[in-house]
This record gives sequence, structure tokens and C-alpha cells, in this order.
Amino acid sequence: MKYDTNDVEAKIAKLQQQKKSYLDEIKKLVVELNNSGKPNIISYFTYSLDISHDPTQESLCLGSYHVMNTGNKSITNPYLCIKISNESPFSFSGKYVYEDFKQSLKGPGGWQRINEKTNKEEFWLKPLGKSSIEPNEIITFSNFQITWTSEKSYGGSIMGFTYSDQTKEGVTAINPISLNGTILKQEDEK
Repeated sequence: MKYDTNDVEAKIAKLQQQKKSYLDEIKKLVVELNNSGKPNIISYFTYSLDISHDPTQESLCLGSYHVMNTGNKSITNPYLCIKISNESPFSFSGKYVYEDFKQSLKGPGGWQRINEKTNKEEFWLKPLGKSSIEPNEIITFSNFQITWTSEKSYGGSIMGFTYSDQTKEGVTAINPISLNGTILKQEDEK
């Protein structure tokens, strides 16, 4: 079979034009995605566990909650919620202050709890001295502690949610902490 040189050249030109059209469309979509104004937030936990099977000893989860701006625009007025599941045996503690604390305790890098002190299931926190998260920046609520005793079987989770002016509906942490344990009762030997 013999091919005409003009036919081959025409087909190559047509393919090159088609490729250029596809690349132009891809570039347009990438520009739209980058300029969409939609914030890109990733929030996640890092933690370590020290679990005791002795009912007289406390178990411990030592963790940090990280919020990263993966977008190309600032995230303004960030705040977060760490939620402990209802009726779990977990106690939460961390380094935060309340509105009525002395100004000297409210240093940059610190966190302020913005919900009721009596709420033992939700901890709403905002960073002090930090009203935005710049692109590729991470803010961290560090070294919180969750403690419990294992007198009986237990289960529950620790969820994280991040909010800002751009994400009023919230962004859920990609890795909630789930803690479950079954305690077997040993019967008295006769």
C-alpha cells in the first residue's frame, strides 16, 4: 500500500492541531482550578498512645491537631473544634486560655477556648495573635491529652473540624482518632 506524502502530512498536522487544542483546554482548566478562590485546607491529627490494661492505671493519648493551607490564598480567621464522642470515658486537656485570662497568658502561638468551660465534649479553639494561615503554612494545636481508665470496656472517637471565613461549613480532619478496648472480667478461681 502506498501512502501519499500530502495525506500523511495532513494527518500529522491534524493530530498536532488536536493535541494543541487538548493542551489549551487542560491549561484553561488548571488556571480555573487555581483561580477558583476555593480554599484548600487539610486538617489532621498526629498522636501517640500509652494504653494500660490495668484498671488502676490511666491510659493516655498525646496528640496535636494540624491545619495546613494547601491553596494559593490566605485562610482568614481560622478556628477549630475538637469533639469527643458522647458518653465516652475520655477526659480532654490542653494548653489553652479563656477570654477572661490575664493578657500576659495570651501570648502568640497560644490558643483560646471560645466555648463554654462546662462543655466536656466540644473544645472550640482559635489561635491567639494569628488571624490568617498563609499558602503552604501549617498551624498546630499542640500536645493535647486525652486520658481514661479501663475499668470496663470503652469506645469513642476524637473528631476534628476546621472553620474559617472561607469554610463556614467546616472541613473535617482526615484521620479521626478512634479508641476502643474490651476488658474481659476474670472470674474468681475456686
